Amino acid sequence: LLNQTDGIEGASRLQRASIRDRNAMAIWLPTLAEPGAAFIYGPSHLQVFSELLRRKLGGRGTIAYFEEHVSDRLRIGHLNYKKDRRGNPLPATGFELTAREWARLGELVLGSGSYRGHQIVPANLLREAFAGSQANLSYGLTFWLNQQAPNGREMDMERMLDLPWQNAQWTDACICKDAPADMVVALGSGYQRLFVIPSLKAIIVRQGSNTKFSDAHFLRLVLGREG
Repeated sequence: LLNQTDGIEGASRLQRASIRDRNAMAIWLPTLAEPGAAFIYGPSHLQVFSELLRRKLGGRGTIAYFEEHVSDRLRIGHLNYKKDRRGNPLPATGFELTAREWARLGELVLGSGSYRGHQIVPANLLREAFAGSQANLSYGLTFWLNQQAPNGREMDMERMLDLPWQNAQWTDACICKDAPADMVVALGSGYQRLFVIPSLKAIIVRQGSNTKFSDAHFLRLVLGREG
């Protein structure tokens, strides 16, 4: 589910505010490909995961669980979850963070799951988020990866995601050939970015208002590798 290769329809319509129960809608979506065979990006996978977590928690709210175990410990509060009429959060999008708050997630990654002396996520579990799939080596568990640099093909990931999933070509994809291969990226809608580069101990937050830009060009400028 988290690497979006389960074969389920991506279903961007799940983001509509008018939907009464996103979880119920998501679990009834059709499968379009065999599990593991294709990368189909969309909010459905995280919505199904949210329902699975809700059931594993015995009906306890997934928001309360996330806040208790992660966001509150990172001192990130007042998140906008874009709930449906049943109270189900929309985990795929809608979070509004300041640059400093987003950078704290970067600190968590740099610290292998530890934040300011407190282990919030087990290091071995966090490492799993940075492994690509056979269908798309440039995407882990909700993180985008640059592991095919410096020999990969630079892509505008958001433009690629606008294509029908059958037409997207993820072979040898990378974000920036001149950025380290260990860079991981949280890619937000409207060209919001969190770049984390462990080998440089670097965290870069880029925010904007649907302003298009080139990840590769931006990173070359920031890292002093332009030209």
